[in-house]
Amino acid sequence: MTFDVDALRAQFPILASTPHGKPLHYLDNSATSQTPNAVLDAVREHETLHRANVLRGIHFLAEAATEAYENARIDVARFINAPDSNEVIFTNGTTSAINLIAHSFGGELAEDDEIVISQLEHHSNIVPWQLLRDRSGINLKVIPATEDGRMDTANLENIVSDRCKLIAVTHVSNVTGAETDIDAIVRAARRVGAKVLLDGAQRVPHGPIDVQALGVDFYAFSGHKMYAPNGIGALWGRAELLDAMPPFLGGGEMIRTVTLDETIFADVPHKFEAGTPPIAQAVGLGAATRWLTDIDNAAASEHVANLTERVLSGLGDIPAIRLIGPAGLQSRLPVISFVVDGIHPHDVCQMADGYGVALRGGHHCAQPLMDFFDVTGTTRASLTFYNNQADIDALLNGLEATIKKLT
Repeated sequence: MTFDVDALRAQFPILASTPHGKPLHYLDNSATSQTPNAVLDAVREHETLHRANVLRGIHFLAEAATEAYENARIDVARFINAPDSNEVIFTNGTTSAINLIAHSFGGELAEDDEIVISQLEHHSNIVPWQLLRDRSGINLKVIPATEDGRMDTANLENIVSDRCKLIAVTHVSNVTGAETDIDAIVRAARRVGAKVLLDGAQRVPHGPIDVQALGVDFYAFSGHKMYAPNGIGALWGRAELLDAMPPFLGGGEMIRTVTLDETIFADVPHKFEAGTPPIAQAVGLGAATRWLTDIDNAAASEHVANLTERVLSGLGDIPAIRLIGPAGLQSRLPVISFVVDGIHPHDVCQMADGYGVALRGGHHCAQPLMDFFDVTGTTRASLTFYNNQADIDALLNGLEATIKKLT
């Protein structure tokens, strides 16, 4: 079946815009994806017809808002194949989800317990564990990277010891696009009785996942990278683990009873959702999961793979460019980072912007990985379903013109 990218693009109003009088070629999807009409319409309808606070109101609007909010939770659970929608906690995004685990799960750890991360992690999956280490005296261990930008799982037996309580790693690198060998991670964790947390921020934009098949214990992701509004994300966790964990934040909505002497907390998931939640954003996230599920994922993935192959081939034909990450399509997603000899990534991005091409330049909140590759930053092109051949032409032609002009 042929993938109709033009029909898909027509669902994204922003893609018809013309910055600097040129067509927009948006290749910064790993930072933030664009939003389709289905999501915009869902948020607009909620805000114009059902706007109210959730959970405790008994008037029509409050009940409608609560139903929409909890239906969004069901949508997210279905998208990730969670056994129970009550295992889905709405957060502000991946960062807040990981911090929740660092405080609630991590707060129960003892001095000299160990948490394992990797050299490929986003700062959001490094800094919370360093803060926990400084608070409680746990030890932090690191899985190294390989020269082609993958996680080196060959030596896990020597890294994951009997003191390990959690392995927290990315599902897909936000720099190299490399997919993690989750089976190897889970086997290493189970050998010592540890739990596994996956940062799924870069994986969920590319279609539904199955947390049960993955065999992990926690999964975190953000809405703004998967066609949903900003300020919303989700944490999935196994019910028995969430039940045993203390709440991270205290306040309204996460309580059953409060006296001046003690508080009895609400059941999961509300135990972890203190205060007024991002209701409309959650509705938008639910709509995004439905939109993603309705796409012909096989055809869309083949389309993106073809574009990715063309980018990799085109970059390989430019002598001044060094690819950071896997050179082929095996076990990788369309997150492509590269260095241009003698030109700072910010200058590359600024020049590309003049051609209507939106790229990302810098360390991508992954400074330890930049140190490993001995670079201060890279230029990153990240693709998704609505990108087309014109986007790739503009990228490669713009890069060649930029190199001629700046070298």
